[in-house]
Amino acid sequence: MVDDKPDNLRLLSGLLSDRGCDVRAVMSGSAALMGAQAQPPDLILLDINMPGMDGYDVCQHLKANPLTQDIPVIFISALNEVLDKVKAFEVGGIDYITKPFQEEEVFARIQTQLSLRQMQRILKAQNHHLQQTQAELQRLLIQEQELNGRIEEMAALEERNRIARDIHDSLGHSLVALNIQMETALNLWKDAPQKAYEFLAEAKQLGSQALNTVRKSVADMRADPLQGQLLEVAIASLTQEFHHTTGIAPECQINLSVPFSNSVNTAVYRIIQEGLTNICKYAEATTVGLQIQTTPTELLLILQDNGRGFCLNGNHTGFGLQGMRERALALAGQLEVTSELGNGCKITAKFPKITL
Repeated sequence: MVDDKPDNLRLLSGLLSDRGCDVRAVMSGSAALMGAQAQPPDLILLDINMPGMDGYDVCQHLKANPLTQDIPVIFISALNEVLDKVKAFEVGGIDYITKPFQEEEVFARIQTQLSLRQMQRILKAQNHHLQQTQAELQRLLIQEQELNGRIEEMAALEERNRIARDIHDSLGHSLVALNIQMETALNLWKDAPQKAYEFLAEAKQLGSQALNTVRKSVADMRADPLQGQLLEVAIASLTQEFHHTTGIAPECQINLSVPFSNSVNTAVYRIIQEGLTNICKYAEATTVGLQIQTTPTELLLILQDNGRGFCLNGNHTGFGLQGMRERALALAGQLEVTSELGNGCKITAKFPKITL
């Protein structure tokens, strides 16, 4: 409370103290400014007509100071005094009361402003909390993006390593076969030149096949297999190419309503590509089924055929099964192959939805 008349201070202080308010009273504008800055109150009752610095000047100083500018100010004026209401609100006042005081009216106006002040503090605290939460979410988002980037980089590196091993294995087999053909041709060169020529021609064909395999593997290593396409579009291209090559149209059930990372999409594409290649080369199948289903927690892939199958106890690294498993494991997934002679093959892969 700021009033140059002690009687007014005693009257209003007693009235508000009886209502549970903690009142500090000063008798000049300069004292009010120092007290408000040293220990900001919840509300200021400010007399307008005071010697030296009047209420308008005090209010202007309060609103110009960042420490006190948010404190609500209620002006006090006597009935016989001129109250410039427009100026009172222009300098920052939010209400006014007149003397002589009507107790219920005074307390109602004060209580309204204190309630508003309390709500402002709550809103300010909530806004600060929301800003902190937003900053934390932004930090976690950046962290997740960085982690996903590292995962994709690692997946790409592992993919290149797998392709490099495939090149090594396939090229090694081709070179062994080529070497056998060349040695046979040399042995037959003098006694059976025509037969030797046939072996040389076959050797030439093996060399061309090996070269094409290496070129394709190197191209796969350098390029993004999806090439910016959606996974379903890339899979459609694979199945169309398979249909064109084999005459078999795969029965597809694809639901990709929940998006997954590019690294998972690439692994899924590679597994389907390798699986369809194996079916084309070895399965002698008449029907092929492809199912992909995404949920908020998992991507499920099933590729199966009704071909001749194979014995899982044998060594089938040449079918690319090891590479499929590595692709799944690299992304915390699982891959299961079920097959037996004469009963086709079923490949099931599951990839979790990884989030921070």
